[in-house]
Amino acid sequence: MSTTHTRPTKPYLTALAITGAGVAAAYLVGTAFPVVSALTIAVVLGILTGSLSSVSEETRKAISGITKKLLRAGVVLLGLQLSLPAVLALGPGTLLAVVLTVGITFLGTIGIGRLLGVPRGLAMLVATGFSICGASAIAAMEGVVEREDSDVATAVALVTFYGGLAIAAVPLIGGWLRLDAARIGEWAGLSVHEVAQVVAAATPAGGAAIAVAIVIKLSRVVLLAPMVAAVGVRERQRPVDGKRPPLVPLFVLGFLAMAALRSTGIVPGFALDIAKVACTLLLAGALFGLGCAVRIGTLVRTGGRALLLGLLSTLLVGTTALVTLTVLG
Repeated sequence: MSTTHTRPTKPYLTALAITGAGVAAAYLVGTAFPVVSALTIAVVLGILTGSLSSVSEETRKAISGITKKLLRAGVVLLGLQLSLPAVLALGPGTLLAVVLTVGITFLGTIGIGRLLGVPRGLAMLVATGFSICGASAIAAMEGVVEREDSDVATAVALVTFYGGLAIAAVPLIGGWLRLDAARIGEWAGLSVHEVAQVVAAATPAGGAAIAVAIVIKLSRVVLLAPMVAAVGVRERQRPVDGKRPPLVPLFVLGFLAMAALRSTGIVPGFALDIAKVACTLLLAGALFGLGCAVRIGTLVRTGGRALLLGLLSTLLVGTTALVTLTVLG
């Protein structure tokens, strides 16, 4: 009798221990080196754990189950980082520039991926990460789109690589184009992928540039929920194993509810700080789990087409952001 209960429990406890250790390591390294997000570190550690260690198949399945729960909880808490009044204060011109840049980058990246012969799931994840908010957006989108686990890892790797290049490129090109500090901040917020990368790219232009860059970056995050919901509706037309996903995933509704709560102004600052850390830990756990399912050989085989997709998507978001800000901002 005891054996029946112990055997399913042991892999689950082992999975919790492995995931917890991965999250702790990712968070500590991410805190020490803020330019590299804990989410990126988590997926790398997950890939190494899954590829180089002898994790049993039962434990891998348990990690996969834990991953889905962590992912949805993390996306819900992400909504608490959004203050809609602060976003609306940007003005109609800047907000329109945000919508156009996100839309053009998302659809354009998917189209480029199709031309390059990149797998549909990977192109969708790259499009989401590059147009909205990097690894967080990839984590949210992977729950509603048909993809391989290696696609998630590849998309996060591309966000990290090209976002890192953008940290140097935005202030350098901005100076060459004689952009003022505020415009460099706007451009960084609208074109660079991860929040930490946005801050790093805007820092050479000063504190005012950083402030506007962060607000514009969060205005892109507002579009995460409608984008995931829209893709979720479309994916219902492509049932997997005879099952259709929900019309609008519950975690997307939770994300919107948390954003609405934050916008009321009743949530105290210390609670928002705690929620931000909790969100990072939950999403890091999710991406660590996804990384554990990846094999390095599969990742390497994606090759040059994925790199080219990331390059073209980066050029697309950067150019579109600069043009729309110049015309509308």
